[in-house]
Amino acid sequence: MPSIKLIIEYDGTGYCGWQFQPNGLTVQEVLEGGLLKLLGEPVRLRSSGRTDAGVHAKGMVAVFTTTRILPPAAYSHGLNNLIPADIAIQSAVEVPDSFNPRADAEGKLYRYTILNGPSRSPLRRFTSWNVKEQLDLSAMRAAARAFIGEHDFRAFQAANCAAKTTVRTITGLDITATPDGFIILDVRGTGFLRNMVRIMVGTLVAVGRGRLAPGIVSELLAHGDRSCSGATAPPQGLCLVEVYYGDEA
Repeated sequence: MPSIKLIIEYDGTGYCGWQFQPNGLTVQEVLEGGLLKLLGEPVRLRSSGRTDAGVHAKGMVAVFTTTRILPPAAYSHGLNNLIPADIAIQSAVEVPDSFNPRADAEGKLYRYTILNGPSRSPLRRFTSWNVKEQLDLSAMRAAARAFIGEHDFRAFQAANCAAKTTVRTITGLDITATPDGFIILDVRGTGFLRNMVRIMVGTLVAVGRGRLAPGIVSELLAHGDRSCSGATAPPQGLCLVEVYYGDEA
């Protein structure tokens, strides 16, 4: 049976996240329903991770196996005809049966978008966080440097996070201002805890507002007290941009 890897883009606004939940519609549920119609058999998607309600993705990776042998492009084109317009399969390729989208991932890139200014943007309200106070980018960048490297991120995880270890490695964190008033935070790492990026962003915004000193990040990484870090940034500003693999995937 072929194993098919999908690269999936979706607007998470109308979904209760990626993974199946009893209390609402999820991206996984919609895709598996479409695959049932396309293939005539039930399949289970194994993903590179999960996203929370309202969070978006440009490069979510998921794999399924099927007895239905089609040209790879037929899996993507056929499925796109059977799912809503806020979800799209960007590519479909056959991969070895041994490919594990979660365990084989070498890293991920998340992007958080902030609209920094007094005026809101109706067209971007579902893809950015409107922070009205002018943010101090120099202070935010100074604080962000402390995130780079391997640290214990227990001060930057959701209360219901079930990870076995809170040690993670951040390989890059770039903060860029655009001419039209947006601030883009690109966070790269080998793995992330639940809500980790959103709490990192919330803490950096508190620094940018002058409510926390830039040195707070180093202190939080040292003592791990979640109550001292910033608020969890809203979900709509977050997007999973890419999952990195080796050449075989």
